[in-house]
Amino acid sequence: MLLLMAQIKLFIGTFFGAGLLPWAPGTWGSLFTLPFIYLAAFSFHTAGLSIFLLLTIILALWSAPAAVERYGDDPGRFVMDESAGQTIVFLLVPFQNSLNTDIWILLAGFLLFRMFDIFKPLGIRELEKISGKFGILLDDLLAGVYALICLQVILYGFTFF
Repeated sequence: MLLLMAQIKLFIGTFFGAGLLPWAPGTWGSLFTLPFIYLAAFSFHTAGLSIFLLLTIILALWSAPAAVERYGDDPGRFVMDESAGQTIVFLLVPFQNSLNTDIWILLAGFLLFRMFDIFKPLGIRELEKISGKFGILLDDLLAGVYALICLQVILYGFTFF
């Protein structure tokens, strides 16, 4: 039973296997999260995104210890933290419910989040140094906050001009 629970935690922590894909598992995890983000935003707006964010945070904290035990400290295959961080980026986005428009917003938010998550500026790297499941998660959440701010500036710039 414990083995089965560990396998379930690993499956969820890898965002249903996205983190097991070769080359840049964090990018895959972030990318595979986008349809869920859009569905939550399209169906339930900010409330849906907030619930999805809370769910990804809870799942990340719940499944992280199993991933650390299996793969080592802050394992690249564990991408549920990227899912949580990626979700933050879109919390304040007024999607237009037009995939032709919204795809560009999703792409911009994805690229901004990946940039902050990869380069880890402005205190993100320091959060990554916190040991355990909170260190695994907190750096991605802060990367999501910075990407959210940048995306809001970009969207405001487009509506201003």
